[in-house]
Amino acid sequence: MASIAEFRLPTGEFCLAETVSITDASFELLQIVAYDSACVLPFVRATGDERTLDGLDELLAADPTVETVERVAAMEDSRLYRVEWADSIETTVHLLLEEGATILEAATVDEQWQLRSLFPDRDSLSRTYECCEERGLSVTVDRIYDLTDVRHQQFGLTTQQHETMLAALEHGYYDVPREASLTDLAEELDVSHQALSERLRRGHGNLVKHALGANGSDETEVSLPANQEEPVATSED
Repeated sequence: MASIAEFRLPTGEFCLAETVSITDASFELLQIVAYDSACVLPFVRATGDERTLDGLDELLAADPTVETVERVAAMEDSRLYRVEWADSIETTVHLLLEEGATILEAATVDEQWQLRSLFPDRDSLSRTYECCEERGLSVTVDRIYDLTDVRHQQFGLTTQQHETMLAALEHGYYDVPREASLTDLAEELDVSHQALSERLRRGHGNLVKHALGANGSDETEVSLPANQEEPVATSED
């Protein structure tokens, strides 16, 4: 099953290392559909205020990780550049992609590149992680989840909370009047009345927080690559 991994690389080990260290601008790597497939992640978006973006063209041109750079668009608070990377960066990006992975997002945050990538399965992710370690890249994996989990993860629900709330919906727990009581649902799911009540309450809280744009869930599931220890959730549900 396809999996999505969220991981980090120090800016010093990836592209624009020198530029990121001396400017307050934020950077994103972009891939444009139908662009030359031989050139990986050929576009960079830089975001910042006018003072920050002033002189950025020269900084990028002088960055050791950049072979050539051309500004293709300028907005009030951002710039879009077409970039050809130096060989070392091309090699690193191909390493991240050689197992059939796709980089969905890549952006600088707190002197690190944060990436979100889609892998064909957990094994391909694990092999990529091992290759990065062998090449000396300081990869930190923050989160792994299956593609089928993306929707409920967006609402701050753990897998167990999502499955429980879905079962409650299917059995009529949310109907007016209710078609199933909490006791009925607990028996159906083979869990205790108290455990089910707490799981639903926490799930409802996470769902409301995300729906209202609050801080979101305080219950996150952090997974490691398949060759590491099994994922451990910070909450029992």
